[in-house]
Amino acid sequence: MKLRLAILFLSLMFIIGCKEQGVQLLSPSIIPAPQFLKVDARHFSIDAATIISNGDDFTHSVDFLKAFLEQGTGRNWETNYTTENIITFEYDGAITSKEGYTIEINEQQILIKASTDTGAFYAAQSLIQLMPTDFLDSKNISEIHIPAVTINDEPRFKYRGMHLDVSRHMYDVDFIKKYINAMAMLKMNNFHWHLTDDQGWRIEIKKYPRLQEVAAYRDSTLLGHYNDTPHQYDGKKYGGFYTQEEVREVIAFAKARHINVIPEIELPGHAQAAIAAYPELGCTGENVQVAMKWGVFEDIYCPSEETFTFLENVLDEVMELFPSKYIHIGGDEAPKTQWKTSAVAQQVIKENGLTDEYELQSYFIQRMERYLNSKGRQIIGWDEILEGGLAPNATVMSWRGTQGAVEAAQAGHDVIMTPTSHAYFDYYQSENDDEPLAIGGFLPLEKVYNFNPIPQELTKEESKHILGPQGNVWTEYMKTSDQVEYMAFPRMLAMSEVAWTNEANKDYSGFLNRLEAFHKRLDALDINYANHLYEVSGVLNDSLAYELSTVTLGKEIRYTTDGTIPVATSTLYERAIPFNQNLEINTTVFKDGKALGKMFKQELIYHKGVGATLTIDKTPHSAYAGSGATGLINGIKGSDSRYGDSEWLGFWGEDLEIEIEFEEPILISEIELRFYNAPGQWIYAPKQFSFYSRFESGALVADKILLKNEAQSSLVDFKYDFGKYNKSNKSKNIKFIIPNYGFIPEGKQGAGNKAWTFIDEIVIR
Repeated sequence: MKLRLAILFLSLMFIIGCKEQGVQLLSPSIIPAPQFLKVDARHFSIDAATIISNGDDFTHSVDFLKAFLEQGTGRNWETNYTTENIITFEYDGAITSKEGYTIEINEQQILIKASTDTGAFYAAQSLIQLMPTDFLDSKNISEIHIPAVTINDEPRFKYRGMHLDVSRHMYDVDFIKKYINAMAMLKMNNFHWHLTDDQGWRIEIKKYPRLQEVAAYRDSTLLGHYNDTPHQYDGKKYGGFYTQEEVREVIAFAKARHINVIPEIELPGHAQAAIAAYPELGCTGENVQVAMKWGVFEDIYCPSEETFTFLENVLDEVMELFPSKYIHIGGDEAPKTQWKTSAVAQQVIKENGLTDEYELQSYFIQRMERYLNSKGRQIIGWDEILEGGLAPNATVMSWRGTQGAVEAAQAGHDVIMTPTSHAYFDYYQSENDDEPLAIGGFLPLEKVYNFNPIPQELTKEESKHILGPQGNVWTEYMKTSDQVEYMAFPRMLAMSEVAWTNEANKDYSGFLNRLEAFHKRLDALDINYANHLYEVSGVLNDSLAYELSTVTLGKEIRYTTDGTIPVATSTLYERAIPFNQNLEINTTVFKDGKALGKMFKQELIYHKGVGATLTIDKTPHSAYAGSGATGLINGIKGSDSRYGDSEWLGFWGEDLEIEIEFEEPILISEIELRFYNAPGQWIYAPKQFSFYSRFESGALVADKILLKNEAQSSLVDFKYDFGKYNKSNKSKNIKFIIPNYGFIPEGKQGAGNKAWTFIDEIVIR
């Protein structure tokens, strides 16, 4: 299939490169890529006489296309029928996919076929992407030319979602519509609206006015990053909520674009804002504030009858507003500390024959599920709802990796795939130092694009329970809608292709070519996307030479090694740069003598470990594999401010044994290593580690190192003075035994979960 697409692409480039009757055609840059697209040398022209025919009931799709065309041409569009110069919508019962469609374009007409209005709508979106972007910002275009194409298309997954958290930071209705409109352009069909959390309650509930008066506002907001110490706050009241009328407006807007809106009302955790408004919902009865910082809090709903009545009443109003079959109830990050000491919670455990607080959470979730099921709705919950027993009809949203998805699918439950490793768009997307503040992690565009939502462990039958993927946008560090766009785009485009395009038809290089052209469309839509296409990346190869690359075609890389900024006359990169001494490489992408993108800077430290043999007894977690095990001795340090880049290695809850063997025994004077420490992201530097080295003489050196981090800084550096031993003894190897920190203690983010260990370059001098 990829070969067929490659042939079509080459044919296309030939066609687009020529002129027919003075017409210059644009290369199709449809995102997500159709399952089949073929181009020939003809074209169709839309002019003042072109009309639209709606022979069947595709009214919504026809109206959508007419509105778009009227915006670009400035004229009213007739719905009529003729034999030529026409855009025709036609029913075709042979198209079995409800979201599938075909497009046939020749010199006489554009023929769109579908079996539903949804399919016709997606055809209209593809047709719009075949048109020049001038249509998006002009009102008097008299004629446009569209290449003659044949498209046969349908989605790979029936669930194609994007999430937006409005609890941490809130955005106006106009932006919510803009976000939904972009989703529709990319053929995504589920908008997950995260409406309640500890930091704010964002939906009007008429029965409980204090949710609007109290829960919707916090007195202050954390400044900087959660891991910065001490915490500082801006002292400004922040908040707001969407009225029920505004919610209806958003839902109607989404429905017209074939997007289902899924509300999330968090329970039993992430409830501090609600408890601030109604303290009787908590287990302590004490007054609390709407949370002013990010993270997980111990104040969760108490499993009393009063709480269940409150939640049922809230959900009644939510269900009256939202027609969605699914209601998301959260279920994640619910500390059990208060339940352990609550007489009410313990009585519920006793009366219902529950084993512990984990089963109490399952009881809580299942009770809410029964209520929603009785109203004809189904629940979605984060994968923590697996703990203590899964609610019988629940759909699981798998975020802590893929294991929850595997367990749920094997048990016969539907699953939506949104693992942090590939779907969390609040993570950094570039290793540039000037990227805006983010929660942490590293999720570049390529990694999103290469995500396969179906876990390898599942059989073909079990895989049917994977409904599809979803990109998540958590907004702790996104104060403005511009910043949301910067973090969501273009990763949303990559996720749309993950969700829509068959795996065999995907090709990252082809996607990048289309994305480069698609930037003009995003510009016309006034979307503040991140452009990292013209950046340089580097990697140390097996021959100890540093290779540079950039992802787009037709560009050149120029670099310096003397600390100066590259210019058009700097050294042209043609082959890997030998690494046999310390290097400081500055490099920039150029085209036609003009610098594109940002300068990439990389310092390489040539130390005695470079080129040695390194083994680790554990495999780095797939989400944080960095540049592999040898990345610990490749001369390149990871970022000082983020843990998920291409150099830091992450291990979840595992003790490590790392050994470095030298080709020939060497004299060592100093060893330097460092760990990341970010409790807000469940990352803890080890409390201690052991160090061993075998001398050429056969003698063994052993030492136990205690690590201290009183300041709780994010970097825990350690330098070991090896020269205190006999300076004439050469070492054959060195070994580190690094115990994991253990389970995260109560009161901390992720309490009860295993801690992460992150380790960076081991420098041997």
